[in-house]
Amino acid sequence: MLTEPAPAHLLNQLGFRDVEENDERLVIEMDNRPDLANIRGALQGGLVATLIDCAAGRLAGRHVGPGQDVTTADLNVHYLAPIITGPARAVATIVRAGRRLIVTSVDVTDAGRDRLAARATLSFAVLDPR
Repeated sequence: MLTEPAPAHLLNQLGFRDVEENDERLVIEMDNRPDLANIRGALQGGLVATLIDCAAGRLAGRHVGPGQDVTTADLNVHYLAPIITGPARAVATIVRAGRRLIVTSVDVTDAGRDRLAARATLSFAVLDPR
């Protein structure tokens, strides 16, 4: 069972917000703020990867059995354009949900410019209860 991070947790400080959530698609947004931007004013690439991993991991977690969980096994990100205006919108979808491995796809857009900023694929290993 997933629990929400504590209010002081870094993930809460990033300001993620859910836009849409169902078993096949999860959409999360995050604003581009000065404290999250690089020297050119774009959202830091590592934070884009974190947004991708969180969206895909939450979606993958909806496809496991009772007591099971998921952990990122592989993350491949293609950065295509900077996120200047924001918010960054991550749209995660399921590619394949197997018993031992779940593959997801995530597109990230700079919603303010309606521009594709990153495309990622992720694999999650399904973990059995301890």
